[in-house]
Amino acid sequence: MRYITRLLSGLALAAAAIAPVVAQTYPNKPIKLILPFPPGGATDVMSRILAEKLTPRLGQTVIVENKPGAGTMLASEFVAKAPADGYTLLMAASSLVIAPSLYSKVNYDPIKDFTPVTQVAAVIHLVVVNPNLPVKSIQDLIAYLKANPGKVSYGSTGSGTSTHLEAELFKKMAGVDITHIPYKGSTPALADLVGGQTSMMFDPIASSKPYLESGRLRAIAVTTAQRSVSAPELPTVAESGLPGYEAMPWLGIVAPAGTPKPVVDLLYKEVGEVLKLQDVKDRFKSLGLDIIGNTPAQFATFIEKDQKKWAQVIKDSGAKVD
Repeated sequence: MRYITRLLSGLALAAAAIAPVVAQTYPNKPIKLILPFPPGGATDVMSRILAEKLTPRLGQTVIVENKPGAGTMLASEFVAKAPADGYTLLMAASSLVIAPSLYSKVNYDPIKDFTPVTQVAAVIHLVVVNPNLPVKSIQDLIAYLKANPGKVSYGSTGSGTSTHLEAELFKKMAGVDITHIPYKGSTPALADLVGGQTSMMFDPIASSKPYLESGRLRAIAVTTAQRSVSAPELPTVAESGLPGYEAMPWLGIVAPAGTPKPVVDLLYKEVGEVLKLQDVKDRFKSLGLDIIGNTPAQFATFIEKDQKKWAQVIKDSGAKVD
């Protein structure tokens, strides 16, 4: 036992000695930020803004590499299996924690296979309705849906997407009966909402904005727990008729499990400094993103909570994608 105790103490001292060395030498080569989406979208633009600002701060080029596919699982699995040295990072989305409950085969564990760095931003989603629907608030909407059970349909960007699951959470908490109409993306879903084929939708502010500005759609609330800096005039779902409701699609940086703490701490610090820059705040707002920038520990706690939450929503709704 004494030998084992001495051995463990020696290993602990060795790890403590290595940590400062890791912090001093990292980074000494380019860093890849793997993105699970194709080029051109808001997440891609946001990631490239971060990479551009981080490059001079870290003294090494931060390269954004798009790796879309398999419902974002391709990129997640790639990073989960990468060396835990801080040179391969993932710009994770909510799908990181949703996928294991949605798909029959997922080759990563969102808790065990990643080390959280920081939750970068919330993707602001709105509850939007066709102007012909006689509602102007969440309270109005719930009352109308209860008076017309099964007669109202909502569109989503596909089964198992955040726009689907947010509506299912709303449906359960409000005790209403609404029909789900899945589409292959936001464009056709919004087109049918504007055309009156569906009546409501949970949608990112970035894609809804042109229709809101032209008056072809009406926004009645944001889905986040607090009001959004991207749409401060809109109340939350929780404050305007459904207490306790919160749905926050998110984006955040994670590294492979086992990434040294000094590396994680350095990345968290530098990303946090970038997120404080006014031009970054302005760009994020224009993309419909609210900056978060929480600590690795806070992000880890959030990931665990978020996974449990959406696993229950998926189970209750029966959503499945294969």
